[in-house]
Amino acid sequence: MEKSNTLKSWPEAAARLIAVAAGRAPADLVIRGGRWVNVHSREILEGHDIAVAEGRFAAIAPDLSAAIGPGTEVIEANGRYMIPGLCDGHMHVESGMLTPAEFAAAVIPHGTTTMFTDPHEIANVLGLPGVRMMHDEALMQPVNIYTQMPSCAPSAPGLETTGYAISAEDVAEAMTWPGIIGLGEMMNFPGVIQGDPQMLAEIAATQRAGKTVGGHYASPDLGAPFRAYAAGGPADDHEGTCEADAIARVRQGMRAMLRLGSAWYDVETQITAITQKGLDPRNFILCTDDCHSGTLVHEGHMNRVYRHAVACGCDPLVALQMCTVNTATHFGLERELGSIAPGRRADLILTSDLNTLPVEHVIARGRTVAKDGALLVDCPHYAWPDAARRTVTLGRALTPDDFAIRAPEGANTVTARVIGVIENQAPTKALTAEMDVADGLVPADTGRDLAQIALVERHRGTGGVVNGFVSGFGYSGRMAIGSTVAHDSHHMIVVGTDREMMAAAANRLGALGGGITVWKDGAEIACVPLPIAGLMSDDPAADVADRAAAMVRAMADCGCTLNNAYMQHSLLALVVIPEIRISDLGLVDVTRFELTELFE
Repeated sequence: MEKSNTLKSWPEAAARLIAVAAGRAPADLVIRGGRWVNVHSREILEGHDIAVAEGRFAAIAPDLSAAIGPGTEVIEANGRYMIPGLCDGHMHVESGMLTPAEFAAAVIPHGTTTMFTDPHEIANVLGLPGVRMMHDEALMQPVNIYTQMPSCAPSAPGLETTGYAISAEDVAEAMTWPGIIGLGEMMNFPGVIQGDPQMLAEIAATQRAGKTVGGHYASPDLGAPFRAYAAGGPADDHEGTCEADAIARVRQGMRAMLRLGSAWYDVETQITAITQKGLDPRNFILCTDDCHSGTLVHEGHMNRVYRHAVACGCDPLVALQMCTVNTATHFGLERELGSIAPGRRADLILTSDLNTLPVEHVIARGRTVAKDGALLVDCPHYAWPDAARRTVTLGRALTPDDFAIRAPEGANTVTARVIGVIENQAPTKALTAEMDVADGLVPADTGRDLAQIALVERHRGTGGVVNGFVSGFGYSGRMAIGSTVAHDSHHMIVVGTDREMMAAAANRLGALGGGITVWKDGAEIACVPLPIAGLMSDDPAADVADRAAAMVRAMADCGCTLNNAYMQHSLLALVVIPEIRISDLGLVDVTRFELTELFE
């Protein structure tokens, strides 16, 4: 297994690369007779060969037969397009419910050879040691996985309690690790805007290390607050949802990252900044942000995003730049990867069509890693310790009474604040509903699509449960779904229509050690065990995808009709995206960044 830290650097490989390019020495690999898609000049050059040595591109020319020696591997391109391996500029491995090894195994056949990952999910559960585990497994893989040090755990101080808190000192330490490429998304944008000392110290530590600061500005206000955020140093942002967002970011010198995840469809509404307004595409990057295992196994990864961008009217060569060289340049790696050019890592895809992008042959660091959808290399696993597998602590068995929502004394009706789910988007709506009181309690009302939601504390065993209401899932009958994936604090989210089912789901997750469980009419009908930090499985991606698919079907059996509803479920505690969320401290008004009461 070739690891990233055994790949020779460009200076170490230079003498051999020069000799191969000059025709004085044979290449390790020659790819013959392909169409060279050049993302630097944005052109397609017919009838070219590619010579590879030491895992890097040595030369690209119409005829490199002189580089073929007795031991040279030869691959016939047969007129196919030769494009750079795809890069994901912003993503969270944990959202795939997989460890870095299994995530890599899932996406390599789709042509992804470079990922820039922010493991802030595990940071909330296990702190800096958890980040190091993700970092170390990432470096073991046969493709390039760079790690951004998480910036915000908690994501909004004072509005949630995490398992661990990240400090500026933690950030400074991580900047010395070999696989750290920068600072993860700076979600505490109010803190940056207000000049919070810790947020500025984290940004300063990153900039002193000469690395990239990731952004996250989840507000529609593009006036003074956005200008203040941009002045704070974040170099990119993926939270845009409309054309104006994309334009504002690039005008302020940021890279606009357009995402297509399992549930976030934000490319089509922003790419018109390029296709219609004609903005320079160099400052636009494609990414996924969050993809669950089912999407990875059955639909793809960055190849899926690329195809979508092309379907939205983007020139294929521009779309390719947005998921190769633009991404590499943003992270200061243009001379290392992201293009087929001398000296770069030999990461390459052979494909017969630039519009539909069938991924027929994947090469990473000069060796074939996948062909016709089949993975041909091993993706080594880290030895995850017991401490990473025992992270769900409820403190006690929960009862239906823990999920009882009591009305104010003497009330017959109440006006409740309700979290409104928006299909295919991360934001929620702050709704209100007039609800009846029965025996002093306010129950769910499935006739009006009003389910209960509970946030169960699971890091310290406090036994705390915060209750509220959510609308948009369409659940009916007696059901509940519980998950220890609850961005970003990753307590436990339980949504249901029946308090007994909600208690059963919560207790099941406590016994399981983390994951997702769906209950209906007194029985569990689907389960996805996630033993590592309550977030990930180290089982093969296809197995996890099968369990996840069964979970999605179970949600539908409970009445849910939303596309990728589980992603919406897992984000209901994300207290940095408007308009209203739930945390272990109560309901959070994310337009004001303050706690609010359930009843008006």
